[in-house]
Order: sequence, then structure tokens, then C-alpha cells
Amino acid sequence: MAADSFASGDAFLEALSSIPSYRPDCVILDVQMPGLNGLEVQRRLADSGMPVIFITAHDEFDVRERGMAAGALAYQRQPFDDELFVKTVHAAIGVP
Repeated sequence: MAADSFASGDAFLEALSSIPSYRPDCVILDVQMPGLNGLEVQRRLADSGMPVIFITAHDEFDVRERGMAAGALAYQRQPFDDELFVKTVHAAIGVP
């Protein structure tokens, strides 16, 4: 599985806007990131059709609810089970 990482939500959104052909199969966001937080990045991706998975060390009920209500496929608290995380990513990208 190949993955791209970005220093911030802003950097990721810049890549999406500057490279029209760049469309990841799945987006994994941390709730608390430099620049735009994960919820704001998710909001800006709302019409993209890209599945979103949240990971976070700060599991606050209202934040979890907002992310899931906005369409996140999953919300996993760190540290998380690696096997479950991989299964979640596979589900997001349609791998059995």
C-alpha cells in the first residue's frame, strides 16, 4: 500500500488544488494537525468523494460525532490496533 504524507492539512489541500490528477483513494486525517485541523480539511473535501478516516490521540465525543456526521468512514483513537487500521483502510478503498 503506497501512502503520501503532508506536513499539514493546508499542504494536502494545496496538492489537491495544484495537481488536478492527484486524487488519493482514501484520506487519513488527524484531528489536530498543523494549520487546518482534520475536521476543516474534511469539510473542504466534502464533495470530493474521497473516503476519510480519522485518527486522533484526543478522543472528544463532540469531535468524533462531528467527523462521523460529516461522513467519515471511521474514527480511531491512538494508539490503535494496526490490524484493525489496515482493515479499515482496505474497506475504504474497496479491498476485500
